[in-house]
Amino acid sequence: MASSIQRWAKPMTPQDKTFYQQLGKRIAEQRKARGLTQTELAEILGISQQTMAHYEGGRLRVALSMMPSLSQALDVMMSDLMEEQITTPSKRGPQSKLQLQIEQVHSLPRAKQKFVSEMLETVIQGR
Repeated sequence: MASSIQRWAKPMTPQDKTFYQQLGKRIAEQRKARGLTQTELAEILGISQQTMAHYEGGRLRVALSMMPSLSQALDVMMSDLMEEQITTPSKRGPQSKLQLQIEQVHSLPRAKQKFVSEMLETVIQGR
């Protein structure tokens, strides 16, 4: 059992640290936009305020299993919390048409974003 704990206790790589700091920043922004305190969001998620502060500061990894609850509590799609990693172009040159459309969808109201997301899910599942 101790070896499995050590496996999870490895220090964050610089890339991990950057990722979790950005994720924490977006969590804090969404929480504040909804008028929630760290304590209130922590209670909704069943964690301590201190753990929530560590998530927002990027000092602690947010468990993947917590992401659905977190996005539901903040009333956002998980992709909204992780948007910079998803929408950052990885190549030089002009953006693809799809990339431009994703950016346009991002600027829509949340209800329309959700509609587009559900429509895409339906199309993708029906391959």
